[in-house]
Amino acid sequence: MRPRIALLNAAHDGDDNRRNFRRELDADLVEYDVTERELPDTFAFDGCLVTGSRASVYWDEPWIRDLESWVDAAIDRDIAFLGVCFGHQLLAHALGGTVEPMDEYEIGYRTVEHDGENELLAGVDESFTVFTTHSDRVAEVPPGATTFAENDYGIHGFRKENVFSVQFHPEYDPETAKTVTKGKDEQLADERIDAVLDGVTEENYRAACEAKRLFDNFTEFAARHAGGVTGATTAADD
Repeated sequence: MRPRIALLNAAHDGDDNRRNFRRELDADLVEYDVTERELPDTFAFDGCLVTGSRASVYWDEPWIRDLESWVDAAIDRDIAFLGVCFGHQLLAHALGGTVEPMDEYEIGYRTVEHDGENELLAGVDESFTVFTTHSDRVAEVPPGATTFAENDYGIHGFRKENVFSVQFHPEYDPETAKTVTKGKDEQLADERIDAVLDGVTEENYRAACEAKRLFDNFTEFAARHAGGVTGATTAADD
């Protein structure tokens, strides 16, 4: 049976997120526009996914605090989580880690290394290509968490129990990579933007598709984990 997953869409224009995650996740997705303060009124999910956003987790925005509060409560109910980019940072912050602004923007197809021991990246080469775009980073993972992926810009993946998160964007297609890059015109020099766009090639995209394996790994974990939780998914609805 396909797992039921809450898609907590944190993009202010969520169309790209919606298209990308619905394409990649073999699950029954229930979507919430969390920037409009839409949040589930139930915890009856096998898993939850927090997407990327142009926001920073430390901004004083009511929707961010509402989201973090709901995420805290869901984690307490032992629901499996996956965070991507902003979601990675929000999960780190919610669990007691440290998120901070970076000195340099990371953007474009980059190489990330993983330790080969975390099941989220099972089947992915230990040195792999992904698209990245972020100006904040997780500086310290939460207490009790394990870092499983890094590059020279910092932490790209951590796990704490049933919570997984990655800084990179495994869901991006070339269209999204180009749109996001072009949208950085107020933050990056034209030469930097052009260089990143030049790197959005079919070869790089094919290489980055290897990391999409993590979506199957997560949905399989979420279904298995929910099946092992006492009372199963519907019992979490309180």
